[in-house]
Amino acid sequence: MRYGKRTALRAGSAAKYGNGQGGLLIPCGSSYDPRFYDSGGAVTMAKWQRAAVAALAAISMAATACAGAATTTPGAAPSAAAPGKPGAKPMGAPIQLALIEGMSGPFANAGAAVERNLRFGVEQVNAQGGVKLADGAHPFELVVLDSKGSTEEALMQLRAAADRQIGYIMQGNSSAVAAALIGAIDKQNSREPGNRELFLNYSADDPALTNANCSFWHFRFDAHAGMRMDALVDVIQRDQSVKKVYLLNQDYSFGHDVSSLARSTLAAKRPDISVVGDEFHPIGRVKDFAPYIAKIRASGADAVITGNWGNDLTLLVKAAREQGLDTKFYTFYGNSLGAPAALGDAGVGHVIAVADWHPNAGGAASDAWYASFRTRFPAAQDDYPVLRMPLMIETLAAAMNRAGSADPTAVAHALEGIRFDNGFHASWMRADDHQLIQPLYVMQMDKAGTSGVHFDNEGSGYGFRTVLALPAERTVLPTVCKMQRP
Repeated sequence: MRYGKRTALRAGSAAKYGNGQGGLLIPCGSSYDPRFYDSGGAVTMAKWQRAAVAALAAISMAATACAGAATTTPGAAPSAAAPGKPGAKPMGAPIQLALIEGMSGPFANAGAAVERNLRFGVEQVNAQGGVKLADGAHPFELVVLDSKGSTEEALMQLRAAADRQIGYIMQGNSSAVAAALIGAIDKQNSREPGNRELFLNYSADDPALTNANCSFWHFRFDAHAGMRMDALVDVIQRDQSVKKVYLLNQDYSFGHDVSSLARSTLAAKRPDISVVGDEFHPIGRVKDFAPYIAKIRASGADAVITGNWGNDLTLLVKAAREQGLDTKFYTFYGNSLGAPAALGDAGVGHVIAVADWHPNAGGAASDAWYASFRTRFPAAQDDYPVLRMPLMIETLAAAMNRAGSADPTAVAHALEGIRFDNGFHASWMRADDHQLIQPLYVMQMDKAGTSGVHFDNEGSGYGFRTVLALPAERTVLPTVCKMQRP
């Protein structure tokens, strides 16, 4: 059984994020607390902070009950219970998890958001007593390795992680980087069976990664681009005002996937819609999107479909606002990283996004989970919770508990078919292709305080309301994966 050498966190991380013991698991039965809302339905930060301590106390007391409420479907893999014993400090050697992501460069803001979410998940697991193995309880330790947004640098950091005997690699902000890491891990695990690595993917959405190019050593915890596009087009299908669509995407594998999927899904569900533009731009290099906005305007498009993320999305929507473009944006990530603030009033009713969860998804348990995240990261600029990332960490811990081991091969087998339910977001890992099956939400931007928009994004005064909620079973798409298992 190996856990990796104890390694210091990236400089400044300990001071910024604390000692790793501050998170909590969210109970199944926590109650809605009206103290979080003002009379108009919008969150007020002062009330939020006053109520958070009481809410978190209730969450902590109910965590064990929530873990025990998991059910098993006949013929299915057992559900995953929450790891460890609440309040017990894990004393064993830490199990290191390496985050390989662009922490500097044009997408540093996206890397920082990922780190916050994963750290929150690590803290949740550690606060519940860590991972229970045969030799006792072990905490998780997050090790941050900066890829600088480069595939070559990511591969160098992967080699460094292998040299340090770190068995768990996490990455997601680029499908091209993910594909390179999967290929390298496949070779590493074949050459050195005593030093294997498992790849946990939280955002790389190229469908091929769990289809033709699937790997036993890769698990995806995000819906892939085909699943997201299917949900978006379900909404477009109902919007008869959309007659012309412009496709604008980043010029790499994921962007091309979004383009081709948009064409095929529109053809199947809305064959009357014309695609009046299909353009790609260099990833992370465009500083001014005004020329692209001019082309969209000239095309007469009623809607834009884009998979852009990070600064490429923020700068795109800023240009749309500045140019006064009155066009709907159907996005994969329009609810994130400064986009709502960049659009302002121009985004109200115009920006649609799709995600596995969002703060206004609703329900007592969902609201309590969001409250706990905001209490941990109260700064407005840090208000970008991505539920699947902390849940990925919790599911990993549950798989280790299930395997009774931190060995990557044993844990990979334990992850296959695992079910995880935190009380408001039930998911399962499909064994056929290692694709997580989970609910999806399509949402539309509006002002905080309007119906369905209790919470805003990043202090912007704008948030999102659900326009379509798909249960997990409605998001399932077929796979062509031919899994080769060791």
